[in-house]
Amino acid sequence: MFAPRVALASLSGESDAEWAEACARPAGGAFLGGIAIDEPTREAARAMVDRDREEFLPDDPVAFVDGQLGELDDAFLRAGVNVRTTSLDPLRDVAAVCADRDAMLEVNAHCRQDEMCDAGAGETLLRDTDRLCEQVRAASDEGADVTVKVRSEVEDVHLPTLAKAVERAGATGIHVDAMDSRRVIRDVAEATDLFVVANNGVRTREDVFEYFAYGADAVSVGRPSRDPERVRSVYAAVKEWFL
Repeated sequence: MFAPRVALASLSGESDAEWAEACARPAGGAFLGGIAIDEPTREAARAMVDRDREEFLPDDPVAFVDGQLGELDDAFLRAGVNVRTTSLDPLRDVAAVCADRDAMLEVNAHCRQDEMCDAGAGETLLRDTDRLCEQVRAASDEGADVTVKVRSEVEDVHLPTLAKAVERAGATGIHVDAMDSRRVIRDVAEATDLFVVANNGVRTREDVFEYFAYGADAVSVGRPSRDPERVRSVYAAVKEWFL
């Protein structure tokens, strides 16, 4: 899916092409976004901005994605875009852009902000496998390489079972925020053939080695992605693991 096997994880309202370019040499992948692409999620994003969260709210989300990915056409890393939606047509439009640009499309089933969940997006999709798979299938049908961003420790959600479902729907990867349950990476990796990206607390050589020992195919860094030196440190550990 990408190499070297360290990715930059999306940070709400911050993860744009300029952010990705800053760490383009040590990182192999970067997920821009998250971007609300339909009206219910955009309304939720506006409400989140009103309480001082950062969000991307371009006039035309599809054109914004196309422009951002275009800025990374010659970058060392492979770009992706993390999207939040409740409807399929805007998802198909963004997926077509991603397919044209050889970029990954990441369905956001991760955001736990109340406004986004009330709209029916983000973490809500973890408890509605049919709708999540419908989104994965719609994006995959447009030719996009689809990943799903998920989180562990959500009540009544069994991630290995969910991973199997999204794999059948056409996903090629799953981006797992392990929270405080790093062994969930092993469970997901053993359950599917998906490309498993492990996220949460990736700071040190020991963190990297632990996730790879559990079967992760790659690791991602969130807040440390603002600091190229810290990304280079993670990259060095990834490179050491694969020696």
